[in-house]
Amino acid sequence: MIRKTLLSFCLSAGVLLPAFSQSLSFSGNSLKVLEETPEKSTGLEKIYVLYSVQGVTASYTSTAGNRINWLQYGNLGGGHAEEVASVQVGNTSTLSFLEGDKGYIVEDGDRRYCFWITDYLPHRLKLQSAAPAADQECDVTIINLEGSGDPIRYFTVNGMQKTLDQQITVEYTTQEWDERSNQGNFYESGVSKKFESFQTEYRLSPPNYCASIFKITGDKFLKAWNWEESVETSAVSPHSVDARTFAISENEDSGEDSDDETVASNQIGSGNDGGLGGSAPCRIVFQAYVTDGVIHNEWQLTRDPGFEDIDFRFTTQDLDYTFLEEGTHYVRYIGSNADGSCEYISDTYEVTIGESLLKIPNAFSPNGDGVNDEWKVAYRSLLTFQCSIFDRQGHLVCHFNSPEQGWDGKVKGKTVDSGVFFYVIEATGTDGKKYKKSGDINIVKYVGNAGSSSQPEQ
Repeated sequence: MIRKTLLSFCLSAGVLLPAFSQSLSFSGNSLKVLEETPEKSTGLEKIYVLYSVQGVTASYTSTAGNRINWLQYGNLGGGHAEEVASVQVGNTSTLSFLEGDKGYIVEDGDRRYCFWITDYLPHRLKLQSAAPAADQECDVTIINLEGSGDPIRYFTVNGMQKTLDQQITVEYTTQEWDERSNQGNFYESGVSKKFESFQTEYRLSPPNYCASIFKITGDKFLKAWNWEESVETSAVSPHSVDARTFAISENEDSGEDSDDETVASNQIGSGNDGGLGGSAPCRIVFQAYVTDGVIHNEWQLTRDPGFEDIDFRFTTQDLDYTFLEEGTHYVRYIGSNADGSCEYISDTYEVTIGESLLKIPNAFSPNGDGVNDEWKVAYRSLLTFQCSIFDRQGHLVCHFNSPEQGWDGKVKGKTVDSGVFFYVIEATGTDGKKYKKSGDINIVKYVGNAGSSSQPEQ
């Protein structure tokens, strides 16, 4: 029954009696006593970290002039605390035989102050050397550490085991993607990771995507005493890889409504969010931005969405490719490290080349009003093209071999009169379709303002 009451008082001490810590003092210690404030649920108001408890005494002064009792507990918690001998002179009670890694409860009348004493020396951190592990993984960098230092444990008033955070720090350099622009690059950035206690192996994420020296320092208690330990690795080459890919489609003018340029990337997880393809020949520039660990580059092109049957492989970081064949093509990038143990595989770009198309107008009005001043075909996915235009006497007045070109209605620099001309077109589509077309071209020249309803010139 007594122990339950004691436990209740300890659990509330951190809230009701915050001034108790000012009544506690230590003597005989060569280094500063460090204070940690644990969570209130522990029932402890303070954790005192002493470099060594040897020769150290603890004193507590009652501001109310009460008789002071000292109790000590271990891993069973405050409910099993036992009284320890102390000497009181006036309002101050002294505990001459202070034991480390123990919990203490000071009874000051009907009030109690609960705290823990940590003896740091038996747990002292010592760092000897650090080096990368022989076997690495792709998503983390593994650093092995030689040294010693036990985790620093303490027990709450309820008897629950906790660990003091020693804040052992590992610092290194990696590469991050520049999110500030749509098409950026990787840049070097520093990484600082903190760990609760000494470990012989640290698994670090993100991994070092570039050559880096790993520096391990600690702990925060040694740092406070100006005895901080520190070791460094030699330069560690990157084992892991990362990349970002983009695709820029530069479609030629087909005479139909279309964007001049389409950009797609897998930066946000989709290979062709912007859409790729259109009319052949369709030139697409694929770009890969990679971290330093990428040694091997490969772009894969296939008609198989599962990439089991690959048509072309290009071992370049960037790929400039012109699609000529109708249908759906699949493209992806693979970047790997020196031994091929780590790979970055991009999302798949889907490139759709439409069926061939050829539409031929039968009239135009080359009168300089900016509307329908040039005779041009509308087309899609043509591999070859030849067009010849003749007058009514069968004389050749114009010839061109690209569907991008057209006729402005001029012969030898002069605009021809209204009338009927004749065209002959031969073309081949990317889908293998052959075109042989012929027909009339009517030249109609209007008078008056552009867009008016004037009558055709006779």
